[in-house]
Amino acid sequence: MKNPGRPLFERRTPRECRQFARNPGKETAMIMAKPVVTFGEIMLRLTPPHLERILQSPVFDASFGGGEANVAVLLEGLGQPARYVTVLPSHHPVADACIASLRGFGVDASHVARGSGRMGIYYLETGANQRASKVTYDRAASAIALAKPGDIAWALAFEGAGWFHITGITPAISESAAALALESVQTAREMGLRISIDLNYRKNLWKWGKSAHEVMPELVKFADVVVANEEDVQKALGIQSDADVHSGKLDPAAYSALAGQVMSRFPNLKTLAITLRESYSASHNGWSACLHNGENFFVSRRYDITHIVDRVGSGDSFAGGLIYGLQHLPTHAEALEFAVAASCLKHSIPGDFARLTLDDVNGLLKNGGSGRVQR
Repeated sequence: MKNPGRPLFERRTPRECRQFARNPGKETAMIMAKPVVTFGEIMLRLTPPHLERILQSPVFDASFGGGEANVAVLLEGLGQPARYVTVLPSHHPVADACIASLRGFGVDASHVARGSGRMGIYYLETGANQRASKVTYDRAASAIALAKPGDIAWALAFEGAGWFHITGITPAISESAAALALESVQTAREMGLRISIDLNYRKNLWKWGKSAHEVMPELVKFADVVVANEEDVQKALGIQSDADVHSGKLDPAAYSALAGQVMSRFPNLKTLAITLRESYSASHNGWSACLHNGENFFVSRRYDITHIVDRVGSGDSFAGGLIYGLQHLPTHAEALEFAVAASCLKHSIPGDFARLTLDDVNGLLKNGGSGRVQR
């Protein structure tokens, strides 16, 4: 497979050039920071407009999205250099447009491999009120599903990086993708990167023979940080608890005990973060999270999100915010609050990508989310 690259100085968009002219010191600091590498599948996302049902009118809004790419885009927006690795089909104009989209956000896509297979697609029918959102996948035989160990030059992809992020979606796609995911974390560990894994359990993807709790523990053994929602731990790791995973209501003692079980089973883990969603309807959710760092258990502020524009990618925004916070903020409690604020804001943005800046997130943390016009 080919890994077409482009040097860093060619990656600036016109907007970035203007920003650099005004404030070269900020970009210099970004370049000096070690990149975060993320790896997984990115897909063409097709969404009916205006909350319509699929093909209610013969129109789809087209964009791109995928858990690990979403993390990379957010990190770049926050000022943290990000490098995205995936496998896309060769000689494919939609794949070319996808790479151009990532580069438009400043993400380093120079280690995207090109191979056989197709571009994955997913259809999102956005829900409202009591009608739930619905995702339909069309990703069988995609390029990354056909990829196997040895197809990505991990030593080159990780060169100069400080952090590696992967999710449970990739090993769910196919047996060969699971082997490639294991190869990625093994190499990252050998090269001394910090590793984070978002468990991201997707029951509709685990079809190739093994279950999530047979595969994911082998990956988690290499992780420093794990991110999960309230049921991922049980479904992906097979660890049961007394926490009520359906209500989303936080019982601190139950979630602290659950986190303690995970960290006892995986002594390599330094941090476990669990997001908590109270789903009153497709349009109205409560949103918070908790975190265990091996010594202390922290609970975040709760946000009451009463008008959800698009919740897809909000968990990825939490993961990206946490990666940023653990590297740049002084305490785990502050990192948790930053991650929850970033993911709260994502609910207001259409599309997979959280088009946020550091000022956006800090503004919510400082001003409390009143929504007053900023002039």
